Amino acid sequence: MKKGSSITTLFLDIGGVLLTNGWDHHARKRAAINFKLELAEMNDRHHLTVETYEEGKLTLEEYLDRVVFYKERPFTPAQFRKFMFAQSKPYPKMIDLVRRLKARCGLKIVVVSNEARELNAYRIRTFKLDGFVDFFISSCFVHVRKPDTDIFRLALDIAQTPARQVVYIENTPMFVEVAESLGIRSVLHTDYSSTCAKLASFGLEVAE
Repeated sequence: MKKGSSITTLFLDIGGVLLTNGWDHHARKRAAINFKLELAEMNDRHHLTVETYEEGKLTLEEYLDRVVFYKERPFTPAQFRKFMFAQSKPYPKMIDLVRRLKARCGLKIVVVSNEARELNAYRIRTFKLDGFVDFFISSCFVHVRKPDTDIFRLALDIAQTPARQVVYIENTPMFVEVAESLGIRSVLHTDYSSTCAKLASFGLEVAE
């Protein structure tokens, strides 16, 4: 870490930063093709219930009952869940970058993410995110979602870090804007190289 850097904590999104998105419109489109579902209808039902689902107020089984299995299907919930989980893939260079920043700079690593409980647990376990993340401020655990400022305030409280000592890596522009409105310096993640350059400008860099 560059001398004089005041950054002690790194906030991170999971989907789009460390891993692919867990259950976004691309994944739902693939599911619709694979299971021969009407995509528009599934998306309509998804949007009506996703907030409740990601805030941890619905189980995955209840979500699927509302969005897919509200009528008879020629496939099972277990088959559909397996497909859902299989959509998650890692971004190894980003995971390695965060691991190296933690080791070299002594940073606290805090996930701030909108994810449903079962998928979140699968992603943490499968990709060993708990091996380097100190706290998971996941919407399913804290019952509030981005872009609500409360989730960022909660992350600051749990990390016991003032906003001026935090850098946040996020791939959704609005969420970056919300974090910055609270005084959290942020990186709009689009690719590995530009994120490394932006982190370096904040005094956070590791040798390649």
